Amino acid sequence: MATMTRVMIGLAGLAGLLAVSAVRAQLLPAVPAAPLGAVVTGSLDRLAGDARQVTGDIADGLARLRLDRLTALVRGAPGRIELDPDGSPARAGEVVVDQPDDALIAAATARGYRVIERGQLIGVDYARLAVPPGRSLKGALRELRKLGGQVSADQIHFQSGAVPAPPGAAPKGDGPVVGMIDGGVAGDAPSRGFASGAPRASNHGSAVASLIGGGGGIRGGLPGARVMVADVYGDDPAGGNATAIAKALAWLVGERVGVVNISLVGPANPLLARVVAAAQARGTIIVAAVGNDGPAAPPGFPASYPGVIAVSGVDARDRALIEAGRASHLDYVAPGADMLARDAGGRGVRVRGTSFAAPLVAATFARFHPAPDPAGMRRAIALVDATARDLGKRGADPIYGRGLVCGDCRTAAK
Repeated sequence: MATMTRVMIGLAGLAGLLAVSAVRAQLLPAVPAAPLGAVVTGSLDRLAGDARQVTGDIADGLARLRLDRLTALVRGAPGRIELDPDGSPARAGEVVVDQPDDALIAAATARGYRVIERGQLIGVDYARLAVPPGRSLKGALRELRKLGGQVSADQIHFQSGAVPAPPGAAPKGDGPVVGMIDGGVAGDAPSRGFASGAPRASNHGSAVASLIGGGGGIRGGLPGARVMVADVYGDDPAGGNATAIAKALAWLVGERVGVVNISLVGPANPLLARVVAAAQARGTIIVAAVGNDGPAAPPGFPASYPGVIAVSGVDARDRALIEAGRASHLDYVAPGADMLARDAGGRGVRVRGTSFAAPLVAATFARFHPAPDPAGMRRAIALVDATARDLGKRGADPIYGRGLVCGDCRTAAK
């Protein structure tokens, strides 16, 4: 009972912190990154030991925190973000049509919809439509689906970890190229923006980049790797949406990047699913974090799309993170706690979350898959499998996947 009380008190404290400043806890770059990220990270670290004994209560608590966070996000950006019919945050007043034809567009415009843009991403046609004034997102989706459209909300994806600190500069590498879709990275890494105000330096993006190439006292998964950065957040409160991620992935594929890391998580989206599949068909390996909303949360995407390398995290004792989400499949785990990464100012800061496990796996893949190659994807997976250390039950399992990758890549937090 004492253990239960400590865990529930800890969750209550976290709930208060996240309810007051849920957006900052997720470090959406449009909001200043306050010390809250460090507080949440430290609280989860302290709870980890007790949580092993009351896993169900922790899962339920994390699920409640997720709902509180989404509610606070919508309230914090009125008119910019709203919930779709499934309760996921999305860009307000916009819908995305996958593979639209002229007849559908004509029928939609006759009903008051306005075409924001229409284009193609790696062979996948799409259109963004503005919803007529006074019509709800739910109503718009229902109406366009009756017209025969493959239509969805433009859902927002969240960064899967917290990094406390202000922005600055970061070193660059000169080795193999690894792509990342995230917030911006300070310095002169090749970058492109896919949101208003992007590219814009962020602590989350800088931390992820540092764990790919290392430097500045941080051990990376592939020392000296060059990171190509697609910033899908900028200073847009509704950044990180599915269309921005799809455009970013298309850009990286066009630049012939062999491995792309996505330390973001959101709901399934038909346009993004098709673009992910198109990128894979061209030989690009996509690595994604499973998220930090706990095992009771819905499966996280893009990690749950078929063929995406789904990554979870472990602490310094090789225990699965209590807050780790669940994808529809799990490939590997990597260090995701009790470790340092580099913030945008070049300082080593304590980080925690599946966001920081994924880049270590992506870097390992880039060692064996430096350029797009459909025929070489299976070989790269086999080579990474050979480096993985089995944890938990013998063989692949839903907690540790096929094993721990880059286990010696952790820069220990003191």
